[in-house]
Amino acid sequence: MFQKDLEAHVRQVDSHLLQLFSGNGILSESMNYSLAAGGKRIRPVLALAAAKAVGGDEESILPAACALELIHTYSLIHDDLPAMDDDDYRRGRLSNHKVFGVGQAILAGDALLTYAFELLAQSINSVTPERQLRVIREVAQAAGPQGMVGGQVLDLEAEEKVLALAELERIHRLKTGAMLVVAARLGAILAGGTEEKIEALTSYAQAIGLAFQIRDDILDIEGDSESLGKPAQSDIRQHKATYPSLMGIEGAKSELMNKIDEAHAALETLGERSSFLHDLADFIAQRKF
Repeated sequence: MFQKDLEAHVRQVDSHLLQLFSGNGILSESMNYSLAAGGKRIRPVLALAAAKAVGGDEESILPAACALELIHTYSLIHDDLPAMDDDDYRRGRLSNHKVFGVGQAILAGDALLTYAFELLAQSINSVTPERQLRVIREVAQAAGPQGMVGGQVLDLEAEEKVLALAELERIHRLKTGAMLVVAARLGAILAGGTEEKIEALTSYAQAIGLAFQIRDDILDIEGDSESLGKPAQSDIRQHKATYPSLMGIEGAKSELMNKIDEAHAALETLGERSSFLHDLADFIAQRKF
C-alpha cells in the first residue's frame, strides 16, 4: 500500500514540475534536465503527507510543495560543480555542468531557487496571508545561511578534518535536515494544523532528516554506483567525515534505527492520518538509492 501511495505522490509532483518550464531556450532546457532526472521527491512528498496528517487538502498545497523540489534540485546542481563536490554524475545521468557547462549550470540553479519563491507566493485557497508569509520566511531560513547553505559551508570547511560526532550532526541538521523539517512544517502550516501538530511533525522530520543522512553515509560504503546514480565511495575519496567513519558501520546502523524509532514516537498524537509518514520513515531506513 505504501509503495503505491508513494508512487502516486511522486507522479503528482512530477506532473506539476514538468509543466513549469516550457520554453525552448537553453535556460529552460538546463532546468528541466535536472528536474526531470528523477529522484525520490522526498521533500514535496513529505509536505503533502504532513498536510494530510493534520487533516488538510494536499492538492491545494502542491505548487508550494514542488517549490521545495526546485530548491533541492538547485542545491544538487551547485553541489556537483567542480568548486564544490566535483561530481560528474547525478541520478544516473551526467551532472548539469557536464552537459551545459559550468556557467549555465550556475544560472540554472539560480533560476530554480528564485522561481521556487514565486511558487511559494502564489495565492492558495483558504490559506491566510499570515500562514503563507510564515511559510515563505521559514523556507528562506531553511534554504539559506541558517540552514542548507550554512550546512554546506560547514561541510566544505570540514574536509580533511577530524570531527566530533556533535559537529557532524550539526552539519547534517543544517545541510540535509533543515529542508526536510521545513517540508513537514510547510505542509502542516498551510493545511491549517495546530501548533501541537506542527511541533510533532517538526520532531518527526528532525529524526528522519538525520536518518536520511546516516543511510546516505552507509550507502556510500555498501551501495553501488548504478543503484545510487552517482559514484559510490565518493565520501571516502574526498576524506569526508561520515557516521560510519566516526561510529563504525554497525554503530551507524544502530544510530539509524534510533532515529527511526524517534520518528515513530513523534507521530503518536497524530493517529491514523500519519500512517504514510510511519511507512516513509521505514522506507528511508531501508532505501537502496
